[in-house]
Parts: sequence; C-alpha cells; structure tokens
Amino acid sequence: MKHITQILCLLLVLFTASPAHAAEEKKEGIDLQGILMGHIKDAYEWHITDIGSHKVILHLPVIVKSSTGWHAFCSSQFSEEADEKGNRPGPYGLYISGSEKHEHKVCEMVNGKEVRPFDISITKTVVVLFIDAIILLLCILIPARWCRKHKVDDPAPKGFTGLMHMFVMNVYDDIIKPTLGEESDKYAPYLLTCFFFIFVANIMGIVPFPPGGGNLTGNITCTCFLALCTYVITNVTGTKAYWKDIFWGDVPTWLKVPVPLMPVIEFFSTLTKPFALMVRLFANMMAGHAIALSFACIIFVMFAINAAFGTAMTVVSVAMSIFMMLLEVLVSYIQAMVFTMLSAVFISLAHVREAEEHSH
Repeated sequence: MKHITQILCLLLVLFTASPAHAAEEKKEGIDLQGILMGHIKDAYEWHITDIGSHKVILHLPVIVKSSTGWHAFCSSQFSEEADEKGNRPGPYGLYISGSEKHEHKVCEMVNGKEVRPFDISITKTVVVLFIDAIILLLCILIPARWCRKHKVDDPAPKGFTGLMHMFVMNVYDDIIKPTLGEESDKYAPYLLTCFFFIFVANIMGIVPFPPGGGNLTGNITCTCFLALCTYVITNVTGTKAYWKDIFWGDVPTWLKVPVPLMPVIEFFSTLTKPFALMVRLFANMMAGHAIALSFACIIFVMFAINAAFGTAMTVVSVAMSIFMMLLEVLVSYIQAMVFTMLSAVFISLAHVREAEEHSH
C-alpha cells in the first residue's frame, strides 16, 4: 500500500501542475469549469497532457453527413483558435460550435440557422469504449482458455486467472444465484458482462493517463444503454402473471376501469426502474470524477491567490486527491455490484408465477 500511495502521489503531482504552470494560469486566468467539463464531456480529440506550452493531443476521426454529403476527416483540421462567435472553423463549411445549445459539437450553417449534421464520429468516449471492451475481452477470454485446457478437479489456477475466477464466482454465488435461483445460468452471462464492463470502465476512468482517464460510466448515454438492456430483458422475458399484475392487478375494479389509474401507475413503475439504474451509476461516477478534479484544481486557485498558499495547499490537495482516488476504487466495485444486483432483482420480479400470485 505504501508503494501504491507513492506512485499515486507522483502521478497526481505530474498530472496537476507545477508552480511555474500555476503562475502562468494566474496571468491567463483559470477556467475551472472548462477543466472539469473538459474531462467529463465528450470531445472530438483526446487532450493527453501539456509539455511546457505544447499540448499533446490525440486527434480522432470525424465522420458526418452534412447538407453537402458524407465527409470523413481528422479533427486536427478544425482550427485550434475560436473565431469571434466562439466557433472553431473546419473543412466543408463545418465547425465545432461554441454556442450554448450545441457546445463542442460539429455543426454547420443551413439557411442562416445552426444545425447539427448526422454525426457518427469516433469521439473520445467511443475510443474509451473500444479500449474498455478490449480489456474486458482479455479479462474473460484468458481465464476461459485456461478452463478449456483443464478439468474441473484440477488444482485451482493462480495469478490473473485465479483472480478472475474468484471475481466471477463471487458475483455468481453472492449476487446472481441467491436472486434468480434456478434461472441463474440463463441470465448469468448478461449479468456478469454488466458487472465486469462497468467495473473495468470505472477503474479505467480513475487511471490518470491514457489509455485510462476516460469518463465512460460518467456519460449518461452509456448508462442509459446499459439500463435499456436490463429493461428489455426484464420485460421481454416477463411472465404472463407479471404483465397481468401490471395491467389487471388485484385491486378494486374502480381503480382499473373506466379510468385505468392503477395500470398506468404500474406501467410507469416499469420505466422508473431502469431510470434509477441509469441515474444512480451516472451520478455517482460523474460526481466522483468531479470531486477528484476539484481537489486538483485547488492548486491552481491557491497559486493564483498567493504562492505561499499554493505551496501549502498543494500538499493538502494531493493528499485529498489520493484519498479520493482510493475511495473511487471502492466505489467502482460497489457501483458495478449494485447495478448487477438490481438488474438481477428486476429480472427476478418479472418472473412471478401464477401460483406465487395466488399465494399472496
């Protein structure tokens, strides 16, 4: 733990700022909101770090269908400097908008009106998604290869394969099986995929340097898709008794006809479950990233006030940032576990049988 803390401290010092850099920020002004939102929001380029006055940026491919047809080009073709309207001009009449409505998005002017073209660009979030998916595949396929070459009664694996076996069995035995019982094997592949994808994405988001640093689960689009998958599986595989309980529950008839009060409320409750999954994961991970970055930004703020304050607060800021990063590791596991557990519970509730319904 001592060595890990030392490494994290070194990374945070390198990742945040030096006194000279902070002095430059004092002259130019500090855009704290830009720093925070630049990490949390999606972008067409990946700002890795600054070496002196030189920015190290990974430019990504832009693929859009505008009013003039399909276009594919590198995001480096957009100007680094914004024009008088706050836009960054690019080729084919396209630009990265600085407006409040389409901020940091590729737009074009059509009949004097700003519109967004059909956009399937490989953005920072997409790249992070690819990286996390590759890591997830390696985490699953390497242990799977060991299982194919060994028998059940062979000695337990060691190292990385043994660690993954422990994780898989922990999630299966402590979350999936107690919740779903006999149907565990049917839904275990999906639930295990959810757990490890979220856990890998959360952990990679904590790493302060590429290929980590992407806030994938802090992007509501990603959490919305995961919640939608759970919603579809839950309701498509739901039993007749489950749907009967929603649209014709055991309540007084006047609550069902002529005004379908209870059916509407019960159906609405099926939508609130995935919504809770989506918001819980998104809010927790985004808040964790924002807090960790806020502690790092204290250095800039204090140096802008006074060099002595900045030097003193650097120690406090780094210590709090290390604490937050270690706490985020725990939160990463908890959020993956909670999402998986609630998904299993929702699927289990949708598999109510007629006999169970009558017993109640």
